[in-house]
Amino acid sequence: MSTHTTDLWYKDAVIYELPLKSFYDSNDDGIGDFRGAIDKLDYLEELGVTAVWLLPFFPSPLKDDGYDIADYYTVNPIYGTLDDFREFVAGAKRRGIRVIIELVINHTSDQHPWFKRAKEAPEGSSFRNFYVWSR
Repeated sequence: MSTHTTDLWYKDAVIYELPLKSFYDSNDDGIGDFRGAIDKLDYLEELGVTAVWLLPFFPSPLKDDGYDIADYYTVNPIYGTLDDFREFVAGAKRRGIRVIIELVINHTSDQHPWFKRAKEAPEGSSFRNFYVWSR
């Protein structure tokens, strides 16, 4: 079998956009979470889903629906824990479902350490140049 076809897996994939916030709530707080998504992996497999596209789930002040990320290394507590995320990925993998994470790298929250450092840095510094500033 040619590896070329596996390299282009997305061409025939059934990709399910999964906004955690509104997908499935496991603890009745009104917000979907990773535990809920784990509970529904069999359902996604039955639908024929071959890849799940996760919208941002990182810590955020949620001024931009989670796209204003404050920390790229963990999970917003409203969605669960990093271990919950890992369990979700492992469960998806066991079912042959790929996981795509929407990684927002073109901007951050004003709470992100990079932004805070850039804001305090003098004009012309490399940190300051990470962002475009209005006058």
